[in-house]
Amino acid sequence: MQSVDRAITVLEILAREGHAGVSEVAAEIGVHKSTAFRLLAALEERDLVEQNTERGKYQLAFGILRLASAIPTRIDLVHQAQPIMDALALQFDETINLAVVREHYAVNVQQARGSAAVASQNWVGQLTPLHATSSGKLLLAFMSDEQRNSILDRAGQPRLTENTVTSRQELLDQLAEIRENGFATAFEELEVGLNAAAVPIRDHTGAVVAAMSASGPTFRYDRARIKDTEADLRLAGSRISHRMGWLG
Repeated sequence: MQSVDRAITVLEILAREGHAGVSEVAAEIGVHKSTAFRLLAALEERDLVEQNTERGKYQLAFGILRLASAIPTRIDLVHQAQPIMDALALQFDETINLAVVREHYAVNVQQARGSAAVASQNWVGQLTPLHATSSGKLLLAFMSDEQRNSILDRAGQPRLTENTVTSRQELLDQLAEIRENGFATAFEELEVGLNAAAVPIRDHTGAVVAAMSASGPTFRYDRARIKDTEADLRLAGSRISHRMGWLG
């Protein structure tokens, strides 16, 4: 954690000063010059800093822009989705979540709740396993084969409930069907007593960049209700996708 903190401090120094040498960086963060040099070298290897024309001086590099460029897209996605999610939560009276891929998890970046939803359950920021959630399976379905296999090899398919799909082939068969019809479900696969359904959110290129899900307790959000509300969930997903520039 100390190394991470120091590396972030180096980036903050360069952002504030415009450029700085090894000795200046070392003095400001209170480390030996060799330590400062190693920090700068590691950041330079990731294209986050670079040496400028003035010998020995470092400045922020284009890798910073690459990282920052992802922020407006994420913010825009949440901004465009929020009013539609709010309306859907009121209509369904259930919890609506917006999820994206983060490493080998699905992470919920926004949520809307109906009055019947469990008030204490906040999914925003929660990392959930891709193989055991409707959003996760939706996101897996639209990945490249290489990315999907890499994630599943890394994460595995641990059993969370009796309904969790732990067979790779069974999951792949489900994903093929999800890819075909653009709709994913999970029946008590993450938690006993919790069902969910998800639809894709596409960007202007048609690529699936997120999944929107509706979830609720099994006694209320059962298979019949999921089927009854499927068309409205699909419509809401398409509306968000259109707001993101998708014309399909």
